[in-house]
Amino acid sequence: MNNLHNSAEIGTTMNFKVPTIIDLEASGFGSQSYPIEVGFSLPNGRLECTLIRPEPSWIHWDESAYAVHGITRELLLAFGKPVDQVAHWLNKQLKGMTVYSDAWGHDYAWLAVLFDAANLAPSFKLDHLASIMPECESARWNQLHQEIELELGLKRHRASNDALMLQRTWVRLIESNQFAAV
Repeated sequence: MNNLHNSAEIGTTMNFKVPTIIDLEASGFGSQSYPIEVGFSLPNGRLECTLIRPEPSWIHWDESAYAVHGITRELLLAFGKPVDQVAHWLNKQLKGMTVYSDAWGHDYAWLAVLFDAANLAPSFKLDHLASIMPECESARWNQLHQEIELELGLKRHRASNDALMLQRTWVRLIESNQFAAV
């Protein structure tokens, strides 16, 4: 069993609490883009993910974004959940938590699009992952992120996979104590 999925490694370890990480995939970038998938990794290691059915007015589609995530609009229409169902689900799962994103600006905007369409407010707070990591660690972060990606062997660029890789990278960075002398 890969120790990255070992429950003894996740949760609260070595005097720190493992953060909840959220990630979104979208139809593209820019003001007309919208969320198409949301996934998160909880401190206990549980992964959750769902596709989001586009609203009728959500028509923007960027082929370069599709080339990254590989999610077709047809797949979203067939298997995506309605925005109100996704927003309620996120609120139930993440209520009262601070969740972290590595792409806060994009994810904040896409969550706003989702919750606006559902006519709801989030019951959780979104913050940038950098807020719980020393700034000087970006080079080390990139190295560890590549190691985690290879160890996990995830082939698909999807929201829950991305959230897991970010969470495991954060844990490894903190446990490595590489920045203790800073």
